[in-house]
Amino acid sequence: MFDGVDFRPGDKVLFIGVGTGADLELIHFEELDITAIDYSEEMLRQAKKKFPPGTISFRQMDAQDLHLPDNAFDYVIASLILSVVPNSNRAFAEMIRVTKKNGQMIIFDKFAAKPSFVKKLLRPIIKVLGTDIGLSFEKLVKKHEGSTITIVEDHPVMLDGMYRKILIRKGKP
Repeated sequence: MFDGVDFRPGDKVLFIGVGTGADLELIHFEELDITAIDYSEEMLRQAKKKFPPGTISFRQMDAQDLHLPDNAFDYVIASLILSVVPNSNRAFAEMIRVTKKNGQMIIFDKFAAKPSFVKKLLRPIIKVLGTDIGLSFEKLVKKHEGSTITIVEDHPVMLDGMYRKILIRKGKP
């Protein structure tokens, strides 16, 4: 997930939806200034157990309403979050807001390229169960692309492109 990402010591990094902290274990967390948020207090408890006290700031928070300052982070990382929050547009706007100018957002999530008829029928039902199988990244990013953000990379990762790794830089091209 972090191939091609050039973290520098001291970079301010926000992990949105950190869950049990598995993604944090993939980077040199001790060299970075990390804030890790999750909606679930139980997930945060599990994540905290994996890291020495004081190395990461863990906070319970909703991705759709980040209580964080504007332009505060060099990197904002969202793994499997946009497809599960009730309002992905709001969460994405919050990610942009807290990212510094020329900062980067790293998104790993499932996105539907062109939903089939069956997926369109099942989408409302499955969304109630906790995930959106019809979320279109292209629609999500459309109102921001070119004016406030630039897509640097967009790679299919698995399941014929359903899961994608997307790297976005905040700022005009």
